[in-house]
Amino acid sequence: MDQAEEREIVRRCREGDESAFAGLVDAYKDLVFAMATRLTGSRDQAEDLAQEAFLRVHRGLPYFRGEARLGTWIYRIVANLATEPRFHRSTAASLDTGKQGGPADVASHDSSFGDLELKDRLEKAIARLPENYRLLIAGHYLKGVRYEDLAEAAGIPMGTVKTHLYRAKKMLRRMLESDLG
Repeated sequence: MDQAEEREIVRRCREGDESAFAGLVDAYKDLVFAMATRLTGSRDQAEDLAQEAFLRVHRGLPYFRGEARLGTWIYRIVANLATEPRFHRSTAASLDTGKQGGPADVASHDSSFGDLELKDRLEKAIARLPENYRLLIAGHYLKGVRYEDLAEAAGIPMGTVKTHLYRAKKMLRRMLESDLG
């Protein structure tokens, strides 16, 4: 979304156009949820954080001055919300298979256990990345958010997004290799 589109959608939202706000939510929902998931470590908490973030966006639009990009402002709202105690990162590791929502039966699913173990190692390595790298990894690789949208939301050039993603992948590779050795 370019700045002219942002100004227009903000204007329409301020005038009470709920379809404009629905469009705003649609434009930023993937990024907000990816950030919320990485910051909280829990799908339920991420959903709550994303809802709260969009509620604050809706309430705050009359006060949005447009000095920063809309995506940057939303990004800041999510990051600020994540610091609230109710959204702190869960330290419990999930052993759910995702198929039935229950614990993995490791005795009968050796390959599933290997997949879970790899997923757990990857999640722990991602959690050790600097926050800005975690958010980009979550947004791009786990949620499929485009470079352009990440750059817009973070308020950084697209080249910086690509550089940070490259460095984050390199750090992840080193972490995972050192965990094996």
